[in-house]
Amino acid sequence: MAIGIRLFSERVGEGAGQPVLDADNAEELIHVQPGVSIVLANHPPQSPGTLYISSKKIVWLSDVEREKGYAVDFLSLSLHAVSRDPEAYPSPCIYAQIETGTDEEESEDSDSESTDILDLSKITEMRLIPSDPNQLDQLFEIFCECAELNPEPIEGGEEEDHNWIFSADQLGNDVAEIEDPDWFTSQNLTNTIGHSNGDHDLARSVLELQINDQRFEDAEEMEHDVNSSSHQ
Repeated sequence: MAIGIRLFSERVGEGAGQPVLDADNAEELIHVQPGVSIVLANHPPQSPGTLYISSKKIVWLSDVEREKGYAVDFLSLSLHAVSRDPEAYPSPCIYAQIETGTDEEESEDSDSESTDILDLSKITEMRLIPSDPNQLDQLFEIFCECAELNPEPIEGGEEEDHNWIFSADQLGNDVAEIEDPDWFTSQNLTNTIGHSNGDHDLARSVLELQINDQRFEDAEEMEHDVNSSSHQ
C-alpha cells in the first residue's frame, strides 16, 4: 500500500551518520550519493544532503541537521524519470511522482501552492538534484534496478498493467508526442527514458497501441485469405 513520503531521522554512526535499515526484511544499502538537494512539490530546494538508495526505499538525510530527513518506499513511487528541461525545472534532476493514498484532487491542490507549511501526506512530486548533473544517468539506472526489486502486488489475481519500463526504441515516434516536460529522452535513443511502477495512462496507451496493431494485422491476414480464395 502506498504511504507516500515520510520524515526519517533514524541514523547510526557518528557525524551525519547513515540511515537505519530494516535488516529483518533483508533490506540492503545499494548506493550512497553525497551532495544531493531535495525539492518536495513546489517548495524551495532544501540544503544539500546525502542520498541513500536501499533495496526497499530512498532516504535523504540532511548533512546539517541530524534530525532532518525523508524516506519514500519504492512501492510508493509511481514514476521516475530524468529531467533536463530548464522549462520544467531550472536544475537537471531526478523527477519522481509519489502515491500518497489520499484524494488526488486534494493532493494536487496542495502541490500547486508553495507555502511554508510542509504537509508530507499531500506531497506527490519530488526532485533530487545532484551537485554533478553527470551523475543523473547512473542514479536513474539504480532507481530502475531497485524498483524492479519491489513490484507492485497484484490483488485478487487480476492482471494489471504494472511495472513497465519504457525505452525510446519501444515508444518510437510516440515519444515526440509526449508533452510532459518532466519526461526526458537523451539523444541516444537506446537509453531508457522513464520507469512507471503503477497503472498510468502512458502504460495503458502503449498496451492499447500494441493490441490495436495486432488486430489490424489479423484483419489484413483475413482479408488476404478471402481474396486468395476468390481468385482460385
